[in-house]
Amino acid sequence: MDNLALVVTIGVALFFTYTNGFHDSANAIATSVSTRALTPRAALAMAAVMNLAGAFMGSGVAKTVSEGLIQTPTGSKGMGILFAALVGAIVWNLITWYFGLPSSSSHALFGGMVGAALAGGTTVYWQGVLEKVVLPMFISPVVGLLAGYLVMTAIMWLFRNANPHKTKRGFRIAQTVSAAGMALGHGLQDAQKTMGIVVMALVIADVEDYGDPIPVWVKVACAVMLSLGTYAGGWRIMRTLGRKIIELDPPQGFAAEATGATIMFTSAFLFRAPISTTHVITSAIMGVGATKRVNAVRWGVAKNIILGWFITMPAAALVAAASYGIVQLVFL
Repeated sequence: MDNLALVVTIGVALFFTYTNGFHDSANAIATSVSTRALTPRAALAMAAVMNLAGAFMGSGVAKTVSEGLIQTPTGSKGMGILFAALVGAIVWNLITWYFGLPSSSSHALFGGMVGAALAGGTTVYWQGVLEKVVLPMFISPVVGLLAGYLVMTAIMWLFRNANPHKTKRGFRIAQTVSAAGMALGHGLQDAQKTMGIVVMALVIADVEDYGDPIPVWVKVACAVMLSLGTYAGGWRIMRTLGRKIIELDPPQGFAAEATGATIMFTSAFLFRAPISTTHVITSAIMGVGATKRVNAVRWGVAKNIILGWFITMPAAALVAAASYGIVQLVFL
C-alpha cells in the first residue's frame, strides 16, 4: 500500500474535520451569541474546548461510520474511494458555508461515502444507511421541533409569574451551560465521524485490523482539528441560525440548546446513530419559536434550510462520484 496515499487521505479527512468545525460551530453557539449570553469569541473558545472534550466521550458513532454504512474497500482503489468521499463532503460544506446555509456536514460525509462507493463498485449497506442515517434524518428534526416546543412551553408556565428582567438574566447565565452541552454533543457526534473514516483508511492500508479500537492519536488529531475549525468560526451560518429564523431571547435560547444537547447525547449513547447537529438545533429553534406564535418563525428561511437538508446527501454523492472518476483516471 502506498504510504503517500494513506497520508494524503488522512490529511484530507482532518481538513474535512476542520471545515466541519467552522461550518457547524454555529450550531453550538448561535443562540448564545444572538441573545448576548456570550460574546462571539468567548462562545467560540468555550465551544472549541467542549468539542475537544466531547470527542473523547465514546466511540459508538465512529464504529457505525467505519463499519455500518459501506463495505471497507481494499487496496489503492479503496483509498481512492475514501479520498473521493471526503472531497465530495468538503466541496458541499464549502458551498453551503459560502451561502450561509446550515446544511449537515454529517450527511455531506455520508452522501460522499455512498456516492464514492457506488462509483467504485463497493458494496453499500443500504439497511445500515436507512437505519442509521435516513431514518434519524427524518426523526431527529421532528423530535427537535416537538421537544423544543414542549420545553419552551414548560419554561413559560414555570416562570409565568416571575419578574421578566430577572428571568432573562438568569437564563442568560443558564445559556452558558446549555451552549456548553451543545458543544460537548457536537464533539461527541462529529469528531467521531471523522475518526471512523481515518480508521477505515488505516484498515485499508493494513496498519490496523478490522474491529480494532480507535488509536489514541486518531482521537486526538480529529478532536484538535474540530476544535481549531470551531474556533475559526462560521459567522455566515451563525447569522442564519441566530437571527434569520427567529429573534431569540435567553429563555428561548436555553430551551433550544438544552433540547438539542439532550437529543445528541441520547442518539450517540443509546442508538449509536450519527445524527446531524445542524438538523437538531435548527428544528429545536423552530419549535421554541413557534411557542411565541406560529408566524413568529420565518418559515420561508426555514423552508430553504430544510430543502438544503434534502439535497445534501445526493449532491455530496454526485460530487464524490465525479471525484472518484477523476481519481481513477489520474491515479488508479
